[in-house]
Amino acid sequence: MIDEESKGLWANIRAKHARGEKPARKGSEAYNKAVSAAKKINAMDETEDFCPTCLAEYLIEHADKLEEAEYHGHKVTLGKPFLTPGGPKKRSVYVKNPKGNVIKVNFGDPNMRIKKSIPARRKSYRARHHCDNPGPRTKANYWSCKAW
Repeated sequence: MIDEESKGLWANIRAKHARGEKPARKGSEAYNKAVSAAKKINAMDETEDFCPTCLAEYLIEHADKLEEAEYHGHKVTLGKPFLTPGGPKKRSVYVKNPKGNVIKVNFGDPNMRIKKSIPARRKSYRARHHCDNPGPRTKANYWSCKAW
């Protein structure tokens, strides 16, 4: 049962561990109960606290931090680099440009490995590519420097 005065997720996890209970596995009855309880909480109606203008302002302010968007008719995750095995580069990432359009940024040499664990190489790369100020998120240099 979900209690409004609970101490939080980690307090619950620690309490279950202290009782000797194992975590719920995906697909188990306990997992399904937890998911349905979470959906009920998210679906609770809080219309008295709803402010459409506040929501619009928040969305405009945090538009670059949205996690999902649509690119050429497909749902994509923004700001999470992924490997492109058959692509023009090693990795790609979907980001929003200043106009608000979702773009795909390709970066990295597919035939090379980065050796960021070697301090001298890391320092040299970061100096050579000006990683102290890599530029906007819509450029490959930003994401390449973030990988280093």
